[in-house]
Amino acid sequence: MLDLTHVRSFLMVSDVGSFSLAARRLGLNQSTISQHVRRLEDRLGRRLLVRDTHHVALTADGEALLPDARLMLALASKVDQHFSAANLRGHLRLGVSEDLVGRQLPLILDAFACAHPSVDLALTVALSAPLFAMQDAGEIDLVFAKRRVGETRGRFVCREPLVWLARDPERLGQARPLPLIAFSPPSITRAIALETLERAGIPWRLSCTCESLSGLTAAARAGMGVFVQPRRLAPSGLREVPPDLLPPLDDVEFILVARKGADQALVRALSDEVMRTMAGMPVV
Repeated sequence: MLDLTHVRSFLMVSDVGSFSLAARRLGLNQSTISQHVRRLEDRLGRRLLVRDTHHVALTADGEALLPDARLMLALASKVDQHFSAANLRGHLRLGVSEDLVGRQLPLILDAFACAHPSVDLALTVALSAPLFAMQDAGEIDLVFAKRRVGETRGRFVCREPLVWLARDPERLGQARPLPLIAFSPPSITRAIALETLERAGIPWRLSCTCESLSGLTAAARAGMGVFVQPRRLAPSGLREVPPDLLPPLDDVEFILVARKGADQALVRALSDEVMRTMAGMPVV
């Protein structure tokens, strides 16, 4: 049987593309992560990862293992949650980034409510920065939001590429100044988009700003401009702008941040549901 600790280390290296970064995310030594991967490879009799001084890449066998490895961890988490936390009770204050409300949040809440019907949730939806400010003030127990690549706050969930989206991407991607649809500040995606355009010397104008994802999506579907979102969270009705028209954007990372002093059993149960749901979401 495979050791799930070894599988978890393999998945983290695959997700972040680095043994050292995977070690920091899991709170282990780099040598321990390397040992886990090596033992997993020995157990399977296959090479899963190749690395040089700068890069880590999956082999064909590593690619083949990836979806099953995610399912194994998700199933183990589900079993553990069922038997260790089936009788959870209490109140948990959850803060969720605007980006996640449309597709991911209903799946997470549905599964959590079914597993823990006696837990009451107070839900706050906002941009990442305000959510963290509220948590620092003691108003939110668990935040599910974004950070820039390279930041260390929170428990890593997944990394997503940002993409330019539009109803008519070929036409709008060539418009100058570029009509940009963006969240009101502070917003990580807005900041990354503006920084990218400034570096490329592309003139821009804010054709629509809003604090609501539904409002921005409506503006983009109306053809008012170009909208930046993580690829896996792209709203329906929008298409990616061809890569030769606009420069590539930085990735973002989704994270979980628990408040010190929050009920750890409740936080762990909901965090596990978030990890399981995100691992099962298809990559577009």
